[in-house]
Amino acid sequence: MDRRQMTLMLSDKEMSLLDELSRSRGMSKTALLRQALRLYQSVTERLENGDKVFVERPSTQEKTELMML
Repeated sequence: MDRRQMTLMLSDKEMSLLDELSRSRGMSKTALLRQALRLYQSVTERLENGDKVFVERPSTQEKTELMML
């Protein structure tokens, strides 16, 4: 697999969030961003196909539709 490098400028708040998420999940920042990209791609494809995406709270079975802008 070919790899390409990029520079990413984040605000202090965004960088703190990335640090916190990578630490709490035991993942590198790069791995976390790759996972986020795959999730975004999956959700976007489903919405473009006319599907609806929901998040369900197991304790109450409450469902919230995921909306993308």
